Amino acid sequence: MVFKLAVVLMLVAVIVSLFSGLFFLYRDKGDGARVVRALTIRISLSVLLFLALLVAYRFGLYSQ
Repeated sequence: MVFKLAVVLMLVAVIVSLFSGLFFLYRDKGDGARVVRALTIRISLSVLLFLALLVAYRFGLYSQ
């Protein structure tokens, strides 16, 4: 149950980062490091989530 909650929280964090990147893109008219930072955070969170799912599946932590 804890693992499923962590996955949902990570997905929410990815979506929040995606929309913050969109907000900064609109607000800064495309000229800013904040957009790059927000999208870098989104990609990092997505890769981390993917790796966590792979490890959990491998060690049997995630069962359906």
